Amino acid sequence: MSEDYNEKMHELNASYKQVFGAVGDTGAGFRQLHADAVAGGALDAKTKELMAVAVAISIRCDGCITDHVCNAVKAGATQEEINETVKVAIMMSGGPGVIYGGKALAAAKDFLANK
Repeated sequence: MSEDYNEKMHELNASYKQVFGAVGDTGAGFRQLHADAVAGGALDAKTKELMAVAVAISIRCDGCITDHVCNAVKAGATQEEINETVKVAIMMSGGPGVIYGGKALAAAKDFLANK
């Protein structure tokens, strides 16, 4: 069940470029929403990305897990912080959180190794 999350991130970026290029203002609006939502404020960007990881696990979105774990690591998240985030996701989503939490841990391992 091994995956190359760096390659998955590359594929996601290509997909984003294609989708956002095709949907015009909707894509631009979504990118602005994303940038505003994760910008530092009362919570820093790392904390917000870790929150997004927990939600991504809970809603079972592979691409979201890859993207937000990558962004959390870029924002300075440690393996321990990602482990804690997975704990919260498991608490909120039960068994599926275990399966998708494993994906988040694997992604973190890849991204932290290539930081």
